Amino acid sequence: MHRVVALALPGTVLLDLAAPAHVFGALGGRRYELVLASVDAGPVGTTSGFPVQAVAGIGALEQADTVVVPGYEGIDQPPPAAAIDALRAAHARGARVMSICTGAFALAHAGLLDGRRATTHWRAAALLAERFPRVDVDPGVLYVDAGDVLTSAGVAAGLDLCLHVLRRDHGAEAAARAARRMVLAPHRDGGQAQFIERPLAAPGGGGLEPTRAWALGRLHEPLDVAGMARHACVSPRTFARRFRAETGTTPLQWLLRERVRAAQRLLETTAEPVEAIAQRCGFGTAASLRAHFARATATTPTAYRRGFRAAA
Repeated sequence: MHRVVALALPGTVLLDLAAPAHVFGALGGRRYELVLASVDAGPVGTTSGFPVQAVAGIGALEQADTVVVPGYEGIDQPPPAAAIDALRAAHARGARVMSICTGAFALAHAGLLDGRRATTHWRAAALLAERFPRVDVDPGVLYVDAGDVLTSAGVAAGLDLCLHVLRRDHGAEAAARAARRMVLAPHRDGGQAQFIERPLAAPGGGGLEPTRAWALGRLHEPLDVAGMARHACVSPRTFARRFRAETGTTPLQWLLRERVRAAQRLLETTAEPVEAIAQRCGFGTAASLRAHFARATATTPTAYRRGFRAAA
């Protein structure tokens, strides 16, 4: 059982706390044990005007496999010294440390973001960069996975980060099932923009979702921007511009990401050889699949299959 400790600091943002509580608690099943802690056990004030009850004090971090720090008010001041010390100690002994929204300030005060790329809510990114010049602040992405330290933008991006961690721990299919239960898109890439110009389809059905669905059914075929633009009945230039406005990424980046995701599902759920999976997902050759898969997941298809088969 993987023990996740959510550290609620005074003035915690309730929705930022709800994301890990739901993914690692309600949906975690027998995979995770979630503990809500604070500096002292007892009620913790929230930005919603009512308190939450921390069942454990700061000592809970000593047994944490993962520590999550939700956003909190008062980021212009350091959190309690006991919280900073506990975060440093947890990371030093090998615990994974995550922040959601302005929880990144607690990690920065603990020195855990020094020399690392990190993100936070776009409204707080400039302050984080100013206060902590040793942190490489990226204000434009949903989340950053730096291995043992992960940070996310605000509110909904916290769900994206928690699903990403579930996917990293237990595979794409487990994350997809959790997303379906939450009625969410199964995956938003961490590099996607925090602000998407037009997240909903235009009135009258003018969005590109039908073309994306069409492409997902043809991942095994050669696909390019020109072909997708023809399906959408627009020029390639217009298609690329509208695609980025709707998704926050380019058509080819989106297509590559979806092909890798399809390969992950097949590796987890079938015994097909890598060569066959490469063909089914549109990579053409096993060498091409291995190259793109390694770039996206930092592992090989064979190692990925072995790891998640063993976990299952």
